[in-house]
Amino acid sequence: MLNQKVADLINTQVNKELYSAYLYLDFANYYYDQGLDGFANWYDIQAQEERDHAMLMRTYLINNGHRVTFEAVDKPDKEYAKLDDPLKFGLEHEEYVTSLINTIYKAAKEVDDFRTMQCFDWFVKEQGEEEKNAEDLIKKFQLFGSDPKGLYALNQELQGRVYTAPSLVL
Repeated sequence: MLNQKVADLINTQVNKELYSAYLYLDFANYYYDQGLDGFANWYDIQAQEERDHAMLMRTYLINNGHRVTFEAVDKPDKEYAKLDDPLKFGLEHEEYVTSLINTIYKAAKEVDDFRTMQCFDWFVKEQGEEEKNAEDLIKKFQLFGSDPKGLYALNQELQGRVYTAPSLVL
């Protein structure tokens, strides 16, 4: 049986992941408004991944006998003054999500919930990839973003990103 504290943390995380999807859709909207469809595509796909994370955690809770409670999803409240603001906010947000995943993992470890720990090994690894991708995007923007041709090339590169469904089996 899944420990109630662990289940509650995962349920909260389901809602946080749905907020992440909203936040990334907001980033995408900003980039569409700026005429940077590649950046927008990158964040559209990022939003889809976050929704997938929420659904995986939801399935995990259901498979372990827990009802999932959805909360209202907050409206993203970020203001964008520069083209790289969403990139920086994205990295901050991924670091925050990593801290939440680590809290779930720690709570599972404290009650010897090896099944949850095994499941969340995937999310721990995923968060490492998410932070690295966000850092790399910031570095690329710093290198190329101030040059119109470089920005165009980076936008084209990001336009090529394709959605890949998660590989976690529950």
